[in-house]
Amino acid sequence: MEEQIDLVGKAFADHYYHLFDNDRPALSSLYKPSSMLTFESHKIQGVEDITAKLTSLPFDQCRHVISTIDSQPSFSGGIVVFISGSLQLPGEEHHLRFSQMFHLIPMLEGNFYVQNDIFRLNYG
Repeated sequence: MEEQIDLVGKAFADHYYHLFDNDRPALSSLYKPSSMLTFESHKIQGVEDITAKLTSLPFDQCRHVISTIDSQPSFSGGIVVFISGSLQLPGEEHHLRFSQMFHLIPMLEGNFYVQNDIFRLNYG
């Protein structure tokens, strides 16, 4: 069971950051109307508002480099995924360290959607 949770967490992280780095508008498929994103203390709810926030960030291209992925089972088959890593922006010498937490909720089709997403840059 633990190994399966870890596999789902890694597969989700790979998929999420691939979309973020290459096709950011496609991230909308991962959220539902009840989903909530906290981005640097700013709370945003719903597919449209979350997608608008993510697609309006002040950079078009980036590359996520993942350092750690920790996953835990949650209630009703959900999975909590905590990720740390760095974000590389074009033309920037230094990478930006970040942490991000996702609460994935299972759907009837066997897929998951993101109910909660918390993103924070790690300074210092």
